[in-house]
Amino acid sequence: MTASVLCERDGAAVRTTPNRRRRAVRGTLGIVAFLAIYEAFARSGMFSTAITPPLETIAAAFVSSLAGGYIFLQAGATLLRVAIGMTFALIIAVPLGMLMGRHRLAERALAPLVSILMPIPSLAWVPLIVLWFGIGNTATILVVVYAAAFPLLFNVWTGVRTVNQVWVRAAVVMGASRACVFRQVILPAALPYVITGVRLAFGRAWIAVIGGELLASPETGLGKVIFDANEYLNADVMLSALVVIGMIGLFFERMVFNRLERVTVERWGMTAKSGR
Repeated sequence: MTASVLCERDGAAVRTTPNRRRRAVRGTLGIVAFLAIYEAFARSGMFSTAITPPLETIAAAFVSSLAGGYIFLQAGATLLRVAIGMTFALIIAVPLGMLMGRHRLAERALAPLVSILMPIPSLAWVPLIVLWFGIGNTATILVVVYAAAFPLLFNVWTGVRTVNQVWVRAAVVMGASRACVFRQVILPAALPYVITGVRLAFGRAWIAVIGGELLASPETGLGKVIFDANEYLNADVMLSALVVIGMIGLFFERMVFNRLERVTVERWGMTAKSGR
């Protein structure tokens, strides 16, 4: 039996490498195809190259922003707002989601409010938030909190509700305290939902912070870079900033959240690994 298990593991390892290569090749081909289509569109003469700059102009603007360190400062300011907003969203949404998942009274009281507020786009609140708190960091961070809190709350709530009650009753029968049941049964069982909620919350927050920086006019940030470039019709700067936004989002998706899943729920056998 031991030999068969080792063979299975070796076979899985051999299969994993070609799968990763295929995914990398497909992703690269998709990016190359998109760039080729954009380059053809930019050079078609349909619009002025000042509005649709070719790839070499965008690359020059991107390299220039990197060389001066300017884009790092702006990206750092944006990431700091996301980090602050996500922290507040976690503090608010995780306890509320746990409470709603564990107590029917809290669920009945809060579920209608969540159902009403969750579909409202975070950017729709920006004008009102600016009226209340003025332009700047506070308004932008509040937009991030609103955007991140609801997908996180909904996933935590769903995760706690789906915990097998047989496990909970078995733990109680064996003498586990409430704190122990929560720590050893409920939280691990709900963890895949919590991680999915964090991933969705970050995606929503990343969109919201750029929109908030465009509308709430803080002094720094990637959204501010796009806003200022638009004022001077610097389309190459705008598009290079969009490249940075996409690269940061891809980094967090692949290098942070995918690895987080691998070292937690996949390692514990709580989700199936994709073989695509």
